[in-house]
Amino acid sequence: MKPLEGILVLEFAQFMAGPSAGLKLADLGARVIKIERPNHGEAGRQIALKNLFLDGSSLVFHTVNRNKDSYAANLKDADDLDRVKKLISQADVMTHNFRPGVMEKIGLDYQTVQKINPQLVYATVTGYGTEGPWAKKPGQDLLIQSMSGFANLTGNKNDDPVPVGAAVSDIITGTHLAHGILASFLKRIKTNNGSLVEVSLLESTLDFQFEVITTYLNDGNKKPVRAKQGAAHAYLGAPYGVYKTKDGYMAIAMGSLLKLGEVIGCKALDVFTNTDSWFTQRDEIMAILGDFLIHKNTDDWLDILEPAGVWCSDVFDYKTLLRHEAYKVLKMDQKLPLLSGEEVHTIRCPIRLNDERLFASKPAPRVGQHTEDLIKEFNL
Repeated sequence: MKPLEGILVLEFAQFMAGPSAGLKLADLGARVIKIERPNHGEAGRQIALKNLFLDGSSLVFHTVNRNKDSYAANLKDADDLDRVKKLISQADVMTHNFRPGVMEKIGLDYQTVQKINPQLVYATVTGYGTEGPWAKKPGQDLLIQSMSGFANLTGNKNDDPVPVGAAVSDIITGTHLAHGILASFLKRIKTNNGSLVEVSLLESTLDFQFEVITTYLNDGNKKPVRAKQGAAHAYLGAPYGVYKTKDGYMAIAMGSLLKLGEVIGCKALDVFTNTDSWFTQRDEIMAILGDFLIHKNTDDWLDILEPAGVWCSDVFDYKTLLRHEAYKVLKMDQKLPLLSGEEVHTIRCPIRLNDERLFASKPAPRVGQHTEDLIKEFNL
């Protein structure tokens, strides 16, 4: 039995942040029902990566909506709205990521829903919170990375701002939403009362940078400066970074620069005896290392460094990683068959419970696939 079995979640959320929280709850056993518009469904069904679609919906929709049911309802229709309210009265959790004011117009705001179901955990995602000059600005991952300062942490010193090539703001916000929901559900067990959980993309992305922002706040508000080449962290000194080798790249994490120089036989590093210089002269040190490491293949360096206890690694692309035994032993892959006869090849939930891996029991649904069955099951 999975830990969240018996918990009913109604997901009004779209795109990535809210649905990724629902995915985590569903993988852990919760019954997650997506409340979608008839015919077209939630807007995320049409947001494609590389124009890849399966069974009429974008591939990215399939990756974040497995293990869920779909209930189609027009929330502007009185009868449909009444059925949805009956469903809310029987639910444990409700999530949405509409802009501030939308649910108030529909009549499904927290104050109204609390009267329908006082025990409900009502969880919302916004882009920038519900107040202030950005409250109605589109909450989108690239915009959040850019406005939060995050895009200034990646890349080399002279690069323009570089956003991370993954939806990190969405995913970390979804994780925070799931945390808030689970904490509020534990409170409900103790008090028999529901809660309002609120997260925003901006606040979550700021929290994601807490070590960097805290350093900025306690260091005279000095702007983070990336290393000239091979930058991996604005506030960490050499040798921390990525270096080109004869046949690829190698990452070296924090550690003693003097020990590293001794292990690889780089005499030019011997002069940096003051550990403060490892940061203040970071660019010079990394340039010396770069010129030295380029003369051997990555595996040759790893054979020297790893036995000596130096923290280092190869830099893999997906092709190399997914063929490696270290990846295969994790058994991350799963394939989910669709009604169309197509198949989604994706990865599983990363959590293990009692040494058991959590694989999905069903793929993402078609729009309204379970509407009629749910009307009967919940007497709507």
